[in-house]
Amino acid sequence: MKRKRGAGILLPITSLPSRYGIGTMGKEAYAFADFLKKAGQTYWQILPVGPTSYGDSPYQSFSTFAGNPYLIDLETLIEEGLLT
Repeated sequence: MKRKRGAGILLPITSLPSRYGIGTMGKEAYAFADFLKKAGQTYWQILPVGPTSYGDSPYQSFSTFAGNPYLIDLETLIEEGLLT
């Protein structure tokens, strides 16, 4: 079976632009994914997204299953009426 080759980029979600100094899983993440598709990229590799502890290292998460609350996009929640 012949596999199709793919290309991509490593960019942590926290490196995306934001008003709050840390990228989120909001509009900028969707815009970046759209950009990658238009550029012919196949993969977007990110760092772990678990909740961080001392030092905020993504590799020192205290949960395997929970997500990092820093990555929640508050503006999206406001627009959807879930947050006032």
